Parts: sequence; structure tokens; C-alpha cells
Amino acid sequence: MTQMQFKDAFWCKEFTLHTGFEVLVQRLLDGRKMCKDVEDLLKQRAQAEERYGKELVQIARKAGGQTEVNTLKAAFEKLKQQIESVGNSHIQLAGMLKDELKGIEEFRERQKEQRKKYEAAMERMQKSKLSHYKKTMESKKSYEQKCKEADEAEQSFERMSASGNQKQTEKSQNKAKQCRDAAHEAENVYKQNIEQLDKARTEWEEAHIKTCEVFQLQECDRITILRNSLWVHCNQLSMQCVKDDEQYEEVRVSLENCVVESDIDYFIKSKMTGTQPPGAIGYENYYDREPNRSNSPTQTCGMMKRFSGLLHGSSKNNAESVIPSAPPFEKTDGVYASIYVNEHERTSSSQDYRVLYDYTAQNMDELDINEGDIVAVIEENVDGWWTVERNGQRGFVPGSYLEKIC
Repeated sequence: MTQMQFKDAFWCKEFTLHTGFEVLVQRLLDGRKMCKDVEDLLKQRAQAEERYGKELVQIARKAGGQTEVNTLKAAFEKLKQQIESVGNSHIQLAGMLKDELKGIEEFRERQKEQRKKYEAAMERMQKSKLSHYKKTMESKKSYEQKCKEADEAEQSFERMSASGNQKQTEKSQNKAKQCRDAAHEAENVYKQNIEQLDKARTEWEEAHIKTCEVFQLQECDRITILRNSLWVHCNQLSMQCVKDDEQYEEVRVSLENCVVESDIDYFIKSKMTGTQPPGAIGYENYYDREPNRSNSPTQTCGMMKRFSGLLHGSSKNNAESVIPSAPPFEKTDGVYASIYVNEHERTSSSQDYRVLYDYTAQNMDELDINEGDIVAVIEENVDGWWTVERNGQRGFVPGSYLEKIC
């Protein structure tokens, strides 16, 4: 199919009218308005993308999650990282849209300058053509009037010749000759104006054709530029969606590695406080206590103090106290037996044990131990306090703080 051309479709049969040119100019003005509309769309979209991106970055940076542990914490950290990455990519998209917007603005201004240049040239040509046309029409009117006067003078001369009045005949003849000469002069002026008008018309036609070609090229460029710009814009948005999905896919992969059992085990191993509950506190009848028990008041007092410490928790750091547990006491006669230490309640052991937690001595008969130390257990007392030896020093330590070395 043959491409239609502006120069073949925007003429006007009326010599003094320029409707075709006016239609083309209006089309270019409408095209300029369309460029501005696209610019406004890209500008607002860029602003929205920038706001959205900055808000995402701010959300990611303000998000907490520091209290979580292990794989769920890692997945949440990955989510924050990817949200920030998505925000930054949207900020980058806003920058690309601004660059595209700037290119359309520059193109629009270049077209405006070129259009104004050809508009001004066409205005001059149109004014020149109209001026020559007006002058030609006036000379034509004058020529026709002179011819009419010459015809009337010749008719008057013929009537005078028939009357036989010599003097009036000569006078009429002279007038007829003058009118005819004036008509010839008006005819010459009319012909000159016709020639000048035709020259102006030819120049105007050439300018009109050239202007039509330039305007058609401008219109083609404008449509091409806007079409490509919108195409690029859609591609950018599509790529942004793909990029967002890829980044969130990393979060999904991280969540696949989030194992509930693993997180529970990690928490227990890192924060465990003991493997046994505290023993029951038995009833102790004051009058049933044996007066001649082997333990001295000082030792009993120390033992009860240590037992009290076991109930309330004693460690190097009270904020993270570890409460060792002692096995429950056996019931006798419906009540719990009195809590005291004698030789029959102790079992001897010479096994080596590893210290699980730090412990700072609270009494003179206790021993400081640190996590990882190897100690020899001398006695395992049922009250939960064992006698151990380390580096030649003996003392009581919580039995739940020790682990037998197999």
C-alpha cells in the first residue's frame, strides 16, 4: 500500500484560504499536547516509584526481628534485605523514567523550534500571495472599468459621426481614443500583476509542499518517539516485576530452609537452664530432728543455704540464672523426710565430669567452676550439691552443672 502524503491531501480550492495548512498546524499542536501528556504520565509514575522505593527501604531498615533465632531469623533477615533491594530497584526505575522524560521534553522542544520556523516562512508566503492577489484583483477591476469606459466612448463617437456635427465628432473621437489608451494601460498593469501573482503563487506552493513534507516527518518522528517511549516504559515495568519476583524468590528459598525442629533445638541448646525440675521441699518436724546427727550446725546451715540458693538460682549472672535441680525426696509416713545430709545418703564416685555452666561460689565450702572444666566427683549428695575436686581444691558445686564423661 502506497503511503499517503501531506503534500497531496492538504490543499484548498479557494485561492485565498489556507485550510489545509491550518489543519496540519493544529495536528502538530495536538501532537505537542500529546507529548506533554506522556511526559506528565512518566513524571508522575517516576515520582510514585521513587516514593514507593524509599518507603520500602525505610520499612526494611526499621523492621525488627532481632529477638528471633536460627533459620527463621535468617529467613526474616533475607526478607528485609530483599525488600530493601526491591526498594532500591524501584528508585533506579524512577531514575530511568526521568531520563526517558527528559528525552521526550528535548524532542518536543526541537520540534517546536522547527515548526515555528516553517510556520513563519509560510505566513510570509501567504501574506505575499494575498497581497498580490488583492493588487491583481484591483488592477483587474480597474482594467474592466477602463474597457467599459472605452466602449462607451467609441459608441458615443459613432453616434456623433452619424449626426454630422464635425466639432462634436472630433471631440468624441479624442475622448474615445483617450479611453482606449487608458484601457490598454490598465490591461498592461493587470497583466503585470497577474504575472507577479503567479510567481507568488508558485513560491507559496513550493513552500507549502516543503512545509507539508517537514510536518509529515515531524509527525512520523513524534509518533515513533512516543511509541518507542511507551514500549520502553512497559518493558521497564515488566522487568521490574521480574526483578521483584526474583528477589522475593530468594526469600522463598530462605523460608524453605527454615526448619521448625531446627529452630527449637537451637533455642534449647543455646538457652537451656537445666534438665530436671527442682525437688520437692519436704516437711521437717523440729522435734523429730536427731540431736546427735553427724553434721555440725555450721555444715547443716551451709547445706540449707546452698539448697535455698538452688531454689532461687545462683550463678555468675543473675539475669541469666540457671537453677540446678535435685531429685525428689521419697515420702515416709505420709510426709516428706527431713532434708539433711548424712553418710548413708551419699554415694562415692571417682568419675570425671565436664562442667556445663559457669558457677561462682556463694559460700566458703563451695568451689568456683567454669564451663568446659574437667572435675573429679568425690561425692554425689541427694540434695543436688556434689563434692568435687579440681586442681587439688575441693568444694560443693550444683550437680546439674556437670556432665559425665563417657
